[in-house]
Amino acid sequence: MSIFARELSRYYQERADAIHKLVDPLTTEQIWAKPYSYGNSVGHLLLHLTGNLNYYVGTEIAGTGYVRNRPLEFSDAERHAKEDVLKKFDAAITLARATLEKQTEQDWSAPYSAKGMEHAGTRFYIFVNCAAHLGHHTGQIIYLCKELEKQAAR
Repeated sequence: MSIFARELSRYYQERADAIHKLVDPLTTEQIWAKPYSYGNSVGHLLLHLTGNLNYYVGTEIAGTGYVRNRPLEFSDAERHAKEDVLKKFDAAITLARATLEKQTEQDWSAPYSAKGMEHAGTRFYIFVNCAAHLGHHTGQIIYLCKELEKQAAR
């Protein structure tokens, strides 16, 4: 396994662990709460991260056949159990890591293009992009969890 795969895989797992540490104390009701009228809930961000990895890595590289409904990731009105949402998120992380670890030196520069990522160019780019995306939304989840904690203390 290349250093690229090893370190990106480690990063994906570290973000997943950080998200679990933040979300584990929350109730199902809390993960669907929107502390701000203009933002997302933790639950919707988890659905979004799951869809992102399942599509860009799962469908487009691993060939899983996953069909993404991106708008639903942000609008799903069903309040899925927290455990179910986290289980699907963890499965997407596991899929991404396993796919990363299967990449050969030639695979990193293999052409890559997908809906919404027409400019990606290579597989390496998409793995880095998905890692940055995961980091970005981890930051949002941190902020939302802090606000939920403040609201619970009132």
